[in-house]
This record gives sequence, C-alpha cells and structure tokens, in this order.
Amino acid sequence: MTDTSIFKVLSLDGGGAKGFYTLGILTELEAAAGKPLSQLFDLIYGTSTGSIIAALIAEGRSVDQIHELYKAYVTPVMKARLPSGKSAELESLARVVFGNSSFENLQTRLGIVATNWELEKPLIFKSDASLAFGRGATFTPGFGVSIGDAVIASCSAYPFFKRKMLVTKDQKQVEAIDGGFCANNPVIYAIADALYALNVSRANLRVLSLGCGNYPEPKKGLFDLSKMVSKLISVQLLQKTLEANINSMEQLRQLTYSDVATVRIDESYSKPEMATDMFESNLAKLNLIFQRGSESFGSNEKAIAALLGI
Repeated sequence: MTDTSIFKVLSLDGGGAKGFYTLGILTELEAAAGKPLSQLFDLIYGTSTGSIIAALIAEGRSVDQIHELYKAYVTPVMKARLPSGKSAELESLARVVFGNSSFENLQTRLGIVATNWELEKPLIFKSDASLAFGRGATFTPGFGVSIGDAVIASCSAYPFFKRKMLVTKDQKQVEAIDGGFCANNPVIYAIADALYALNVSRANLRVLSLGCGNYPEPKKGLFDLSKMVSKLISVQLLQKTLEANINSMEQLRQLTYSDVATVRIDESYSKPEMATDMFESNLAKLNLIFQRGSESFGSNEKAIAALLGI
C-alpha cells in the first residue's frame, strides 16, 4: 500500500467555545505534519464549532490563523445574553471570516452538519458531487448557500440562538438549527461518505476524530443572571443532550466501523479550575482549554503519527 492510496478523514465535534480544545490539538498536528491541514486530509467534516474550524481549514487557512480568529470573535458571541444577540454576533463572525465564500472554491472536500428544523432530519452541506448519494447530475455544492450561512446553521444551538433561515439555489426556504441535535460527533457521516460515496476501501481509510473535551459544570453565584436564565432554559440540559449524542455516535462508530483505523481524542478533566460549558466567554479559561488540547496531542502523538503517516 502506497501513501497515495491512504484516504485521510478529519472529523470535528461540536462544543461551542470549547472548540479551543480542538484548536490546541490541531495546532500541534499542523506543526508535526509540516504542511497545511487542507493538504493532509482528503475529507473534513464538522458540526457546530467544528464546522467553523473545518470550513476554515478547507479554505486553506492555517490553524494559527483560525486560533486568532477564535480569540477575536468567539467571546463576543458567547457574551451576548439573548438569542437575538448571540445570532447577530454569529452572523457578524460569518460575514467577517467567510465573506461570500462558496463550497466550490475549497482546497479539500468538506461536509458541514446542520439539522433541518421542519423535517427533523440531518441537513448536510457537501462540497462536491463526489460526496453525493445519487442525483449527482443535479448536485449543487452546499445546496447553493454560502459557507458562512451553512456554518451559521450548523452553529445555531436553538433556543440559545435563533433558528437560521436558508434559501437554496432553487429558491427553497429551509429553516435550520445546530447540527449537534442529530450528529454533534459527525464521524459516522464522514466514514459513510468515504466508504460509500467515494468508494474508499476500509483498509485504506484513516480517521482522526476530535472532541472538545469534557469538563466539570461551572458553579453559578447566587445572584448570577445566567443562573436565573438557566432555570427557564437549561444550559446543562442542552449540554447533556449534545454530549449524549456525541457518545452515542462514538459507540455506533465502534460497533459499525471497528475495522476502520481511527484515533479518537476527547479527554476528560475533573479539577475545579477546568469547570466550563459551551458558552464560556472568559478568554483566560479558553486559553487554558487550548493548552489542554495541546497536551492531548502530546499524549496521543504516536498514535496520530502512525495513523496519518507523519
């Protein structure tokens, strides 16, 4: 088997601001690979915060550039109190970071997972017809929406964000919410595309699946406004729903694709200073999460190097 026969997949979980953990891993990976990750991976899938990172990598951005963007734009999104404010900040982030970028001008294959609100089904934006399951002749990359709009849809964790209304190339209106409600860990979709759309053999497939880490729940002060809000709409309930989804998808992967070479990194932390949630806005805490990601790469470096041949 030659190196060119190996098909490499990167799968990135959702997790809100905890995506800093993912970036910690990827910063080390890009340095070890000695080249942009868009040149290392043949297919990249992402959900929610993972969709932002995946799309930027697919555009050819370096992980250092993505990290700087996260430091500049993620905290304003998370600091906004109301769904309208969070969505407005997310829209602003997408405009600045992605502009009018389309799925047709990427450096590697990309899949972004959102959820169709009305149909209660996955809504997967794909970069090219090679990833389509049928109807390839009429396939439209990303359904004709911009990368920015696809990312907003994937990140719209309703009810903390507003639902995202999309208009496809054929003028259909589709209301979408966070992809985490159907696949906060998109690895199953990524593997399925590689095996059944692209016809990659299981023996030649290599998958790196990255979570955002697991942390203690933060303790709220007695008069903390967010505590009152959480009584009405529970952040903890949303997180547990999304984390249960992550764990379910990982169990399914182990059951259905145990013969596909995969490295999964999603470490857990128990110390009180690591307490956080998906809406973390403290940059010092986010920098600490980034460091934990960097350390996770170190703990798994040999396995990653063997998997990817770097």
